[in-house]
Formats: sequence, C-alpha cells, structure tokens
Amino acid sequence: MQFTKPLLLGHRGSPRQARENTLESFRRALEAGLDGLELDLHRTRDGVLAVYHDFELEGHPIASLDWPTLQQRAPWMPRLEQVFELAEEFPRAWLNLELKSKPGASDGRETLLAQALQAWPGRARAWISSFDPLALIRLHRLKVGVPLALLYSEPEMEELLPCLPLQGAHPEFVLLNPARVALLKAKGLFVATWTVNQASIARELLDWGVDGIIGDLPQELLAARR
Repeated sequence: MQFTKPLLLGHRGSPRQARENTLESFRRALEAGLDGLELDLHRTRDGVLAVYHDFELEGHPIASLDWPTLQQRAPWMPRLEQVFELAEEFPRAWLNLELKSKPGASDGRETLLAQALQAWPGRARAWISSFDPLALIRLHRLKVGVPLALLYSEPEMEELLPCLPLQGAHPEFVLLNPARVALLKAKGLFVATWTVNQASIARELLDWGVDGIIGDLPQELLAARR
C-alpha cells in the first residue's frame, strides 16, 4: 500500500456525530480531516452489498432480506456503490472495507465485492479486512486486486497469519506493544488497529509504528498526529 503517513480512519464514519455506517457519518469523518473510512459490508438476498455492522436487522438476518425491504426498514442504510460515489468527492480518502462473514460455505459475497471493486476506478485506495479467514482465502483466489487483512481480537489468531494470503494485520489495540508491532511489520504486514478513542493512546500507537488507527472520534485521532 502506497501512502506517506499513518492513516487515521473513521470507525464506521464519525458515529458520535451521526448514525454509524451512513453517508452522513462518512462525510462528517472525511470533512473533519481524517484520511479515510472503515465500514462494514453484508450481502443481501438479492445480491446487494449493504453497509451495516450487525448480521441482523430487527431480528432478521441481513442475508435473508432483499434490498427493497432493507430500504423500507432502514432508509438510511447505503449500498457500497454509494460509498464509492462519496469517496470520489474526496480523492485522497482511503476505504477499509470490512467484509462481514462467518466461516462456512459462501453465499457469494466475496465474488460480489471483487466485482464491485473491479468496477470502481478508485480501487487503489481500498483494502479489505475480515475476521473470517475463509473469506480472505476466497478473495485471494478471485484475484480481487486489493490488499487483504485479517481482523482479530484474540492473540491466538496470529498463528493464522503465515497461513493466509495477507498484506495486513488488524488486531484490537489492546493486543499491541512495541515488540508486537515490530514483529508484525517485520513480516511485511500493514498494521492497523481499532477502536482507539483517546489521543494519548493513538499517539503511543503511532510512536510504536502502526500504519493505521481506526476510531470513533476524529478530533482525538487528529490530535494524536499534531
């Protein structure tokens, strides 16, 4: 990944100012001066990549609902293509696309994401992360063309890093220390961490050499850079 400084990313946008994972939340994060966004993606029953965090909406799995139904129940929910359109207004903004998935048989969400990225001219400013190692393997086999990163909050997950086709490691920030950051970077991995909402912690992580920090509060992240 080619960038000149550690990236500060809005966690689902700027969720303390607007509903998370909405276009308004994303715009507020970018207008505040952050380098990009982290957002969550699900596949709907009719093959739309919807931007939403939880696996269910009002007790119904996102994967069981079609896009028109989602729009009726959650009109604020965008689809991935709308985020791409917003990103074109901020040509230096990076996108960390978290594919929400659980290990098991695929419903085709990896293929949909690969196709969407191939159709977006700005894909050089994006990468994909996931907690699901199977999804990352499928994306690699699809030659998705953007970096892939493993998300994790359990230290044992690091044992999977050498087994996966990865360019990045995205551990929860409590797992990190200077030695751990150095070890991950020595493996050639892009290290981004989450969810950091205090400038003092963000500044310490930057001093350790992380490549990206994801947080809810743009002002706290930006204060760490000053």
